[in-house]
Amino acid sequence: MAAPAVGASEPAGGAGSVVLGRVLGAHGIRGWLKVQSYTDPPEGILQYKEWFLREPGRAPRPVQVRDFEFDGRWLRVSFEGVADRDAAELLNGAMIEVGRAQLPPTGEREFYRDDLVGCAVRNLEGVALGSVSHFVDAPAGAVMVVRGEREHWVLASPTHLRRIDLAKREVEVDWPADL
Repeated sequence: MAAPAVGASEPAGGAGSVVLGRVLGAHGIRGWLKVQSYTDPPEGILQYKEWFLREPGRAPRPVQVRDFEFDGRWLRVSFEGVADRDAAELLNGAMIEVGRAQLPPTGEREFYRDDLVGCAVRNLEGVALGSVSHFVDAPAGAVMVVRGEREHWVLASPTHLRRIDLAKREVEVDWPADL
């Protein structure tokens, strides 16, 4: 499953945007930001030229990456117009989105996470588990959070994701209802 995007998002830079990361907080005193990338590999987010920041309670806005560093896990990014720690701290929690038109097409049995958010989820026995709320990146891989009568954290791997029908907005999983 290709999973360069995560979470439910309203369109950012217009209709058809996809979340590719989020700002974790300020880094240092010169306006740099620590960024969690949802792309695989993480530095893949840097190939997208136009980013939009979606900050809680504000309209999305375009940002330009001035400079970046990657330490193998986290990106540190400098944006045009963000010159000090105070300005960087205001961006904490902002989602980084790009236009869907910038994304490469998915391969067979590959899906962008945003496309699965809201899909109804049933297990192999036909039990309705709920719908996909969001994804969490865990050390062992991505986890699909399904909310219904209970919350289920389903490993987002081919072993557990058996069938995905985007046209019907359905996901079939190999996951027990009592787990």
